[in-house]
Amino acid sequence: MLSTDEALSRLLSLITPVPVETIPLADACGRVLAITQTARRTQPPFAASAMDGYAVRAGEAEPGAQLNVIGEAAAGSHFDGSLSEGQAVRIFTGAPVPDGADEIVIQEDVTRDGDRITIHKDRDRANYIRPAGGDFKQGAPLDAPRRLTPQDIALLAAMNIPEIPVRKRPRIALIPTGDELVSPGETPGPDQIISSNNFGLKALLESHGASVALLPIARDNASSLAAAFDLAREADMIVTLGGASVGDHDLVRDVAGDNGLDLDFYKIAMRPGKPLMAGLFGGTPMIGLPGNPVSSMVCGHIFLRPALDAILGLPARALPRKTARLAHALGPNGPREHYMRGSVHDGECEVFERQDSSLLSVLSRANALVVRVPFDEARAKGAEVSFIPL
Repeated sequence: MLSTDEALSRLLSLITPVPVETIPLADACGRVLAITQTARRTQPPFAASAMDGYAVRAGEAEPGAQLNVIGEAAAGSHFDGSLSEGQAVRIFTGAPVPDGADEIVIQEDVTRDGDRITIHKDRDRANYIRPAGGDFKQGAPLDAPRRLTPQDIALLAAMNIPEIPVRKRPRIALIPTGDELVSPGETPGPDQIISSNNFGLKALLESHGASVALLPIARDNASSLAAAFDLAREADMIVTLGGASVGDHDLVRDVAGDNGLDLDFYKIAMRPGKPLMAGLFGGTPMIGLPGNPVSSMVCGHIFLRPALDAILGLPARALPRKTARLAHALGPNGPREHYMRGSVHDGECEVFERQDSSLLSVLSRANALVVRVPFDEARAKGAEVSFIPL
């Protein structure tokens, strides 16, 4: 069996980024910037006042000095003239600093009488001028690739860039399999359960930038599975759920192979998630996840999230890990890397006692996957463990 690291590396090698499209800036938050953008103007384009007050010549703004107010400058409306000796201009935040001025005295630090101001003795000596280009200059880059945040959108707007080249949303086809499954809202038979991991994975993938198609449940027969694969042929990635093990009713690998799957690997040394497979289905990456709901969700984090980054042209790597102290002792681990559901708060980690791969209620309580390497020794209370935040 492959290690988790080797399986992820081989999966990522199967993936090619999706094409680029250009969309309005207003629609770009959360999308992946595909091409580095450069500012089309300098910000601010002129020296600007950072406060409401009076623009003055610095050498004349001494405590007790009196200056004549000769005009006003507001945001969007500059003062048309230049300061001479003994003069000041009333100015508001964001307004261009008049020629000849090199300091702003805030309005709280002056007394005004008609068109004459007197500088207070205990005045604030800060300059309060934002220099031209103090934020960025024309040609300054916003580097790609990156997932665009609200802060990035604001910056791109200030750079005067109205349309943005982004990666298209990858189309992911999710194929749940199994005679035992019915969709939420349906009435299950006496031997059936509700299909859940397809909904959890749809939410996971869409929250990281994918467009997900929930395909109909494929039954445990070759014709039903083949029909599902036909529906998925236009997808950028195919994900099957269940049917990847070695039982008599686990047909996904064989049917996929008959319909064009070039299998790269099958089975990995992890728990939960051992019966995972991957390959190219007619040139499209295909990942077969286990059917147990916790197993599929854990594999969704460990494998699908990095795979989605790769499809979006982002740097693709294993999810980052943090460390915490155990709130209790923990027994030794077995031969597979174990991703244990747990809760981390204030640097202390509780590993839940119940780790069965069918227990979604336990997974719902977890905010961490505690990672145990193969044959990890027993850990005492207070020992440091590695975890992946959820």
